[in-house]
Amino acid sequence: MVEGLQGRLGAYGRLTIAQVRSQAQYRVSFVMDVVASAAFALLDILSVLVLFLVTPSLGGFAPAEVLLVAGLAMVGFSTADLVTGNVERLRHYVRTGLLDAVLIRPLGVLPQLLAIDFAPRRLGRVAQSLLLLVIALSVVDVSWTPQRVLTAVLAPVVGTVFFGSLFVAGATVAFWWIESGEVANAFTYGGRDFTVYPVTIYAGWFRGLFAYGLGFAFVAYYPALVLLDRPDPLGAPEFVRWLGPVVAAVAAGLAWLAWRAGVRHYRSTGS
Repeated sequence: MVEGLQGRLGAYGRLTIAQVRSQAQYRVSFVMDVVASAAFALLDILSVLVLFLVTPSLGGFAPAEVLLVAGLAMVGFSTADLVTGNVERLRHYVRTGLLDAVLIRPLGVLPQLLAIDFAPRRLGRVAQSLLLLVIALSVVDVSWTPQRVLTAVLAPVVGTVFFGSLFVAGATVAFWWIESGEVANAFTYGGRDFTVYPVTIYAGWFRGLFAYGLGFAFVAYYPALVLLDRPDPLGAPEFVRWLGPVVAAVAAGLAWLAWRAGVRHYRSTGS
């Protein structure tokens, strides 16, 4: 069993390396893609900071505190985008029948898709997001304790798993509805835009649905409250801020069930 697992991991690794090498053959294009990816991440952060030109605080949070929320959210999203974002191409594989070739190989379908279309250009966005988080942690007043150190390390992992689950679940819709890209993007990229701000700026059913119903508040908002040692302005119980790993695990489980159902539903194009 161990040897079989090692063989599969080696096969996935070789697929990923082959993809990276093929893209690196065009060095100028590769470098430009990485730089462009980092530039887009910078624009996302600037769109947050520009709001402070007209207001001294945002949802009761100072600029440095909002930067921390944005940094946590961006690291989780950019890492998930690097690892699983390319699963969005499933629509193309289903439409053209290329998924048939993936299914007949003695390897997992999802790991193959992630390896075949791995996009190393997204490393630029990950690096810039990590730099932003480090800067945010250095400018906010954090009284470091073992719990807060654990939070600083664990929160990006929780965000990665959560957004990765959204990418997979959103792509799975293509098994039933090929032209489902915009629907999936509403929850992945739309969720990214939601999480870079404190959830206190939202109100009513919108906050209830996205922050708590779909779990976006546990990506960056509650970890930021732990790091800042602030009570929740919305009055949630103390234990709620520690539920991020549970929410991420539930999201991953639901995404996996949806993926298995989608693969079983697939009937090929007949070509």
